[in-house]
Amino acid sequence: MQEQSDHPSAGRGRAVRLDSFGGPEVLDIREVPAPQAGPGQVRVRVTAAGLNPMDWIMTADADTAARFGLSLPAGFGTDYAGVVDQVGDGVTGFAPGDRVFGGALSRAVADFVVIDPAGGTAANEAHHTPDGVDDRTAATLTIAGRTASAALAAVGAGPDDTVLIGGAAGGVGVFAVQLARIAGARVIGTGSATSSDFLRDLGAEPVAYGDGLADRVRALAPGGVTAAIDLHGTETAHVARELGVPDGHICTIAAQVDGVAAANGANAAPGALEEIARLVAAGRLRVPIAASFPIERIRRAAELQAGRHVHGKVVIDL
Repeated sequence: MQEQSDHPSAGRGRAVRLDSFGGPEVLDIREVPAPQAGPGQVRVRVTAAGLNPMDWIMTADADTAARFGLSLPAGFGTDYAGVVDQVGDGVTGFAPGDRVFGGALSRAVADFVVIDPAGGTAANEAHHTPDGVDDRTAATLTIAGRTASAALAAVGAGPDDTVLIGGAAGGVGVFAVQLARIAGARVIGTGSATSSDFLRDLGAEPVAYGDGLADRVRALAPGGVTAAIDLHGTETAHVARELGVPDGHICTIAAQVDGVAAANGANAAPGALEEIARLVAAGRLRVPIAASFPIERIRRAAELQAGRHVHGKVVIDL
């Protein structure tokens, strides 16, 4: 086993733990034995962990947690970035000191995570962080980037499309808007009145959600909307139908609508995440960090994320 760590207590580390399912109030920071990399595994010294709505959704109650294979005691958070500090026997392509990012299902908010880089699952993966991408940004890419990429692939957005994106200012929205624009599509993004400037800066034409949305979209796009992605609930999907968008060009991620595809980041095309990282490194895609917190403020960070009114991403610094 190859090992390299300058962490002062590499034998132990901090980790967010839950002894019961619930809201941010059940999140505690514990000192725990540092996990060790076994054959085929790498250990990552985590420097940043990005939060996503799924983090608190899947730990809110026992039934939901069970659907994700979680049991108590559980960890928290999935997106991470950091540095490889231990490499198990048989691992190729990674060495101590390599900067990496990826997913560690419900255990990323911790000083150390052990990853199987050859496992091939979005919830247990490591990718090399490109030069030019800082760790905070890298820690936001996995879930939101994959989900946005899968949603855009589901509706087939391209240069001839006008895409309506619901919840466009959120964590997945910032990726979906920019990826659609990179694909050449026109983007109309729904949001609150306070998100208008933020959406314009991303490249979307803002429109307020709520009653009258269909009429406001018609005024913006008299030539019609050709595709729609609902990143929040079902309002955008139903409005898209009202505007004549075929079900095959409508997608949801957070709710089910009969006849409409639901995108899952785990089903993103191979290489999608690496391509997003390359776009970030090249300066073609940026990730607004709405707020960052030390691990000691994990409850406040989770409360902010759970409020679903964040413009951009929330990151934990370790």
